[in-house]
Amino acid sequence: MKSRAAPRFAICLKNKNAEDLVVRKLYQVLPDERAAKENYLRIIDESGEDYLYPASYFFVLKLPQKVERAIKRTLAATAA
Repeated sequence: MKSRAAPRFAICLKNKNAEDLVVRKLYQVLPDERAAKENYLRIIDESGEDYLYPASYFFVLKLPQKVERAIKRTLAATAA
């Protein structure tokens, strides 16, 4: 049985040369091991697409699963 990775979220701390990021906003982080090895995170940004950004631009949050699911539902509803 394949286990799905739990959703991860991060708060944007800075957005130098990244117009599609808003400082202090919460973003969903998608799994990308290759990017992580290079100190990047794959983020769904304001364009609604996922792009790589320096990990130093974010603080990754460790949230209870119940909170992560609620945030994911809220983000999906606002994107629709």
